[in-house]
Amino acid sequence: MKVARLRPNGFTLIELLVVIAIIAVLMAILMPSLALVKEQARTVGCMANLKQWALVTAMYAQENDGKFWSGVNYGGAGTYGYFWPWQLEDRLKDWKVNEMWFCPSATKPIIDENGNQRPTLNIWNAWGIFTNDVSCQTTHKTYKAGPHGMSGSYTINGYILDIRSLAGPEATFERSGVPAENGWSAYNVSGAGNVPLFCDSTRFDVWPVANDWPFEDEFAVHSQSDSDMGRICINRHRGYTGCAFMDSSARKVGLKELWTLKWHRQFNTAGPWTLAGGVGPSDWPEWMRHLRDY
Repeated sequence: MKVARLRPNGFTLIELLVVIAIIAVLMAILMPSLALVKEQARTVGCMANLKQWALVTAMYAQENDGKFWSGVNYGGAGTYGYFWPWQLEDRLKDWKVNEMWFCPSATKPIIDENGNQRPTLNIWNAWGIFTNDVSCQTTHKTYKAGPHGMSGSYTINGYILDIRSLAGPEATFERSGVPAENGWSAYNVSGAGNVPLFCDSTRFDVWPVANDWPFEDEFAVHSQSDSDMGRICINRHRGYTGCAFMDSSARKVGLKELWTLKWHRQFNTAGPWTLAGGVGPSDWPEWMRHLRDY
């Protein structure tokens, strides 16, 4: 009588190698798709946060005779309009509780809770944490930073700040030299869907001018702080950035499109960094040349 030879349980080495090879091929195929899905989720989260900031701004204006925050005059003449986050309600200040401060792609403050600063500021950092209180020389009011300080990864369009309430009708936005009368400072304007309220950024306030340039380094921006547009022309969303607008909408904005938005009433939307103004492919930093033109 013949005895049947039983095959041992388990896989042979060759079979295991084949399975591992198949898994590796599948992972190579799927990983880019998974990365894209994760990026899309972060972008959706960013737009949702910016939409919330647009609604906060609208509600504040409705309760304040249609006007926006003034910012703080913290150091005498020429310092009007700074430190606007300190004027928020306490419930909105706490970055530990209020997640809408952060783009999901930039959640780590440049200064941590122990006061330690990261070596360089890059587009994946949030600004802050700022724990100092700020006193306004015009109103003699002190604004608190909140229980955990101030931090975030969005900026306000500084031209919406109502600095005329602090400095009078002849004031100028000190950082850009633009007259205050060219600012928005009130809601319900023509073309509101092209007027930025908030954007992804590496600081909490910006006053862009048409001549501002994009940074040569795609990631490190700390050493080139004299271009406010450079602080919002940051590649957090694959050639796009997030913006909320005065009509309470929020959408992705192409990085080159930033120069075509109506930052203030007299902003030149056909300036030197636009197609209408004659910008050429070689004028852009290398990392931006493949991006869509506007």
